[in-house]
Amino acid sequence: MTESTTVVTAGQRWLRATAALVLTAAIVVALVLWRPSGLYLWLKALHVIAVIAWMAGMLYLPRLFVYHCEAEAGSKQSETFKVMERRLLTIIINPAMVATWGLGLWLAWDGGLFGAGWLQAKLVLVLLLSGLHGFFVRCVREFGADQNRRPQKFYRIINEIPTLLLIGIVILAVVKPF
Repeated sequence: MTESTTVVTAGQRWLRATAALVLTAAIVVALVLWRPSGLYLWLKALHVIAVIAWMAGMLYLPRLFVYHCEAEAGSKQSETFKVMERRLLTIIINPAMVATWGLGLWLAWDGGLFGAGWLQAKLVLVLLLSGLHGFFVRCVREFGADQNRRPQKFYRIINEIPTLLLIGIVILAVVKPF
């Protein structure tokens, strides 16, 4: 018995991602136009789920970087980390961030919350988290090309930033201090 592996090209991945985005957009548009009762609460629940998925990835990815620093470039272990980092980013973190932003902006718009000071402060923190996300994308590319130049300690420290941002975001969303 032989094991077969299916190779998925970048074009096929792009096509799948595009199809998923189009389908998701169509469902969201249909729901917004239809506007069933309880839609706001369902979308809020989906927003919380997306935030949890995004944060789980944002906390785990730099931990993978710490371990990847220990692996010798080109080793089997290094290649395994490359796959893990890329999959975590493309399958979990990126879609969760898009869902978080899309749902969050819709909830703020539908609730008439854009003038609220707590929401504006929260958006600043979410923008910072998104910038960190972009930095992690760059790190995944650098590790993928065996071009990481940062020490393990750097990733241990930067691993704490998502947690600090999360604390501020949650306090602002729940307590609404201003």
